[in-house]
Amino acid sequence: MTNKLTKNILSVLSLFCSIFIFSQTETIEKRVEDLKILEISKGVSLHIVSPEPIQFVDLSTNNLTGDLPAENIARIKITENSVSDSTKIGTKINMNDLGVITVVCQSFMAQYKVSYLNYKKEAVTNIQIQPEDMQPLEYPKMSFSNTELQKFSLDILRKKEIKNPIREVKSLKLTMQINNVYVVNDYIFLDMTFLNSSNLGYDIDALKFSVEDKKIYKATNNQSIALHPVYQLYNQKQFKKSYRNIYVFKKFTYPNSKVMKIRLIEEQLSGRAIEMKVKYSDILNADTF
Repeated sequence: MTNKLTKNILSVLSLFCSIFIFSQTETIEKRVEDLKILEISKGVSLHIVSPEPIQFVDLSTNNLTGDLPAENIARIKITENSVSDSTKIGTKINMNDLGVITVVCQSFMAQYKVSYLNYKKEAVTNIQIQPEDMQPLEYPKMSFSNTELQKFSLDILRKKEIKNPIREVKSLKLTMQINNVYVVNDYIFLDMTFLNSSNLGYDIDALKFSVEDKKIYKATNNQSIALHPVYQLYNQKQFKKSYRNIYVFKKFTYPNSKVMKIRLIEEQLSGRAIEMKVKYSDILNADTF
């Protein structure tokens, strides 16, 4: 009898825990009345700041107007009336229902109900999207947001010491080296350092990645496929002595007959350039972290 009672208690506790966890991670539906309320005044813009790039913003009524002044900032304000209908402001604005703002980012969405605030001095000019306002979005497997890629990249800089680079080339008092290659799920991280031993600062015009044939028999037969990072930690355009950065690519492969080429090109007129070839074995031997 005691064992049966114990099993029943454990079953109930297990069910309770499952329901609790599910309720914390999944939202079946959300009603307008459940949304957090944002108060906005006429003539005052509300800036919604997101921790990651905003994909788009939906405004449910014509009472609101908005734009994206930066990739992680949505600017919202009450739609201004023209001079001809300025006397009808009171009838056009529903103080209790200006609409709903939906902000969709890379890995979550946030929704707010907007109400009219008559006291401009008390109006909020900016808010940060808080974790409790975020509703996770389901993305294809192995997909990371820029925020997650930034976290991984910073983790490489903090925890991985540069010992012996796996690739290094030198030319014109410039050094390009690949410190290491890392793989996280379907992403490849290149940890790279650029060194300048001259007294002239280096102004970066471009850093180009491509996959090309190892041997070129005829110029017309050469196939070059450009590779574009999906993320890079820093967007620095000039360095004096040294520059380290992380470049992130979605998983790619290439046969032994081809190599990956990396070209660092300086702005004109000097045009100091340096080029590196990376074997596929360097990618296959990538570390994890």
